[in-house]
Amino acid sequence: MTSTTTAVTGATIDTLRFATAGSVDDGKSTLVGRLLHDSKSVLTDQLEAVERVSASRGQDTPDLALLTDGLRAEREQGITIDVAYRYFATPLRRFILADTPGHVQYTRNMVTGASTAELAIILVDARHGVVEQTRRHAAVAALLRVPHVVLAVNKMDLVGYEEKEFDRIVEDFAGHAAELGLPGFTPIPVSALCGDNVVERSAHMDWYTGPALLEFLETVPVGSDVSAAPARFPVQYVIRHDEVRHYAGQLVSGQLRVGDRVTVHPSGETSEIIGIDVLGNDADMAYAPQSLTLRLADQRDVSRGDMISAGPDAPALTQDVRAAVCHLADRALRVGDRVLVKHTTRTVKAIVKDLGGALELTANDLGRITLRTAEPLALDDYADSRRTGAFILVDPADGSTLTAGMADLS
Repeated sequence: MTSTTTAVTGATIDTLRFATAGSVDDGKSTLVGRLLHDSKSVLTDQLEAVERVSASRGQDTPDLALLTDGLRAEREQGITIDVAYRYFATPLRRFILADTPGHVQYTRNMVTGASTAELAIILVDARHGVVEQTRRHAAVAALLRVPHVVLAVNKMDLVGYEEKEFDRIVEDFAGHAAELGLPGFTPIPVSALCGDNVVERSAHMDWYTGPALLEFLETVPVGSDVSAAPARFPVQYVIRHDEVRHYAGQLVSGQLRVGDRVTVHPSGETSEIIGIDVLGNDADMAYAPQSLTLRLADQRDVSRGDMISAGPDAPALTQDVRAAVCHLADRALRVGDRVLVKHTTRTVKAIVKDLGGALELTANDLGRITLRTAEPLALDDYADSRRTGAFILVDPADGSTLTAGMADLS
């Protein structure tokens, strides 16, 4: 994902997409509610509605969790059951928050919410420490190659704001993170209920010298420079105009210039760019993530689903696809199943050859898979590109999404 910028009083601010995850009753909804409330991102009528519901329950103070658990069914159950997207901003940055559920049966929801995130907040109850669902959330963050991870140790007020309790949890989580190959994480001790280290630094934990959560969210680097990556242009449409073919789509990574030599995959044919059109205007060059049309010097057989690349770093052209996956559907996936693989703008038939030794994958399972596709796919390793290394498996019978895949070409 690339950061977006918006003009604000002559300056620009960028956007951070982040996701939250935590086990049941770790206080995730309260943390998000506190973040929205203390950053003054809650409308008056929203706060009044929360106050009314809280008072009807006999609560003396507003239950900030209600700011995020907006669905009536969620309120009645006291849990988060679906991904909810929240939008807020501070003077320094805009934020798109994917608030994901904590139950193990909703792991697929976390995968959906975190798939485009640049940062994940993994919440832990200071009384319970790292539990099985914490490890699962860390595994999903590692699987999706989320660039930044925050370990928010919540409910520090219930352990007396003790530094040793915080250090114990951080050490435990660090061991699991190392096993998963998770990049470095940032631990922050918080109390969502009391507001410690959420927006303002806490007076109860003078031993902690790091940033409050919002301060970290406002300053963490965002936006991978996709324009510096190898050029990848999946063709979405072919437009014919006066016997000239224009190839339309989004440049998902890299840069293209008039005069560049390019290769069309999977055919392997080469040509030269003689024209680039961006927003209806001729351009000498284009860079990701711009949408554009290309004109090539030669009349090549290029169609929707083909991938145009430039430079020496070509994608891997393969019919044998290995990947890490999260199974999303209620219907199990088994060896021998016939599926469709949707990768960028290309969809091909495939058969499931192996499930990493498992007999089947059921909803929310994380696993590994080997596919044999009917036609070659131009893939990048997911570790190198979250756009051209990702794909989904689709049920050919009804078009439903079955599985999310992350290509492993190593």
